[in-house]
This record gives sequence, structure tokens and C-alpha cells, in this order.
Amino acid sequence: MTKQEIENTIRDILVADFEADPAKLKPDTNLFTELDLDSIDAIDLVVRLQQETGKKVDPEDFRQIRTLKDVTEAVAKLVGAAE
Repeated sequence: MTKQEIENTIRDILVADFEADPAKLKPDTNLFTELDLDSIDAIDLVVRLQQETGKKVDPEDFRQIRTLKDVTEAVAKLVGAAE
């Protein structure tokens, strides 16, 4: 997967599972302040990403994540994505 494919997958999950407005999904969008995700939503997102990637996501890796770009970078690192 490329980083763009990862970002597109994350966007799709945010729209389908969290009813995020696609127009608001930019790389610097803050998931918590702009999309109103809470800690339970963050856990749900990690679970969905595990399902999508087939990789175990370490919740510690997601503690500092705030933006869509942060999530994309973390997942790219996890799956060894190409640029």
C-alpha cells in the first residue's frame, strides 16, 4: 500500500464508521477537535485499522496521534508503505 492508499482507506473508514464530513478530511484535520472523535472512537478506529491491515496496532503508537496525517504516517510505518 502507498501512503495515498492508506490515507484514502482511513478517510473511507472515518466517513462510513464515524459519519465524518468528507469535505473536512484534510491531512491536518484534528480528529478530536474538528471531527469530535473521543477516546472510544479512537479505539474503534484502531480496531478497524487492524482489520484493514491485518497487523496488530500498538495503542501506544496512537497516543500522540491528533491529525489524519498522523494516522496515515502511523499506519504507513506499521505496514511498511511505499511513498
